[in-house]
Amino acid sequence: MELANYLFFTTHCDDALAFYTACGLGCVTLLMRHGADGMLAREAMRGKVMHARFEGPGVLFFASDNHDAEPMRGSAHMLMMDDRDSTDEIFARLSEGATVTTPLAVQPWGSYYGKLTDRFGVQWMVDCLE
Repeated sequence: MELANYLFFTTHCDDALAFYTACGLGCVTLLMRHGADGMLAREAMRGKVMHARFEGPGVLFFASDNHDAEPMRGSAHMLMMDDRDSTDEIFARLSEGATVTTPLAVQPWGSYYGKLTDRFGVQWMVDCLE
């Protein structure tokens, strides 16, 4: 068994996946579009992402555009990092256009940790025990 998150966007899935790729998290390994290959689609959704698989080293999630997607809340991606330099890098990249809710710093429990909500509404926690 493996747990993987599924992110729902209304119409910005392509932009979000391109951003996560540019951040160095991985890349899209599977992409299906609404209305492609004879599949029915609402006109407003035609060409938008119906299903995507995103993978990188230690990263796996799925994503799509969905006309009735709700704002993301109550869940966060947690990146467990190996060293502070890579932690600083990924946090800085994800922070572009984001709302940082916990600045990256050594926390009372000992982790080098920060939390943010990216420009697409996805929450990220970045944690390094080094």
